[in-house]
Amino acid sequence: MNTKYIYSFDEGNKEMKSLLGGKGANLAEMTKIGLPVPPGFTITTEACNDYYENNESISKGIIEEIELHLQILEKSLEKKLGDETEPLLISVRSGSVFSMPVMMDTILNLGLNDVSVVALANNTENERFAYDSYRRFIQMFSDVAMGVQNINLKVY
Repeated sequence: MNTKYIYSFDEGNKEMKSLLGGKGANLAEMTKIGLPVPPGFTITTEACNDYYENNESISKGIIEEIELHLQILEKSLEKKLGDETEPLLISVRSGSVFSMPVMMDTILNLGLNDVSVVALANNTENERFAYDSYRRFIQMFSDVAMGVQNINLKVY
């Protein structure tokens, strides 16, 4: 039997905290009871274990599951990650079963790039908001994913 590594918010529940982490289980539970939760998915703790068991490498199967869930998300929202007209922006958050001070911080606005930021500015009619969102994405991604700290970017 293949291990399932990705769960849409509408597939889980609060009893799955050890698999989905605190945030994932709570998002699933809120979705289950009908609260207005944006669509999304959770990458399980099993995927994290697999990553460490495979020399800190994401397996092909997990990448395929992520890509499938991303396609489902894009279709449901009629947006596409990095798109030049209707960009999908994603928040990436860690969420273990227990709060841990060394957990990965949040990355907001994943999907912004030099092209999609123009679409965001056009769609919101707010260029300053779009470029400030892009700035925050670059700062968060640089710090959290790349380990580059204290980037001081400002929007003028």
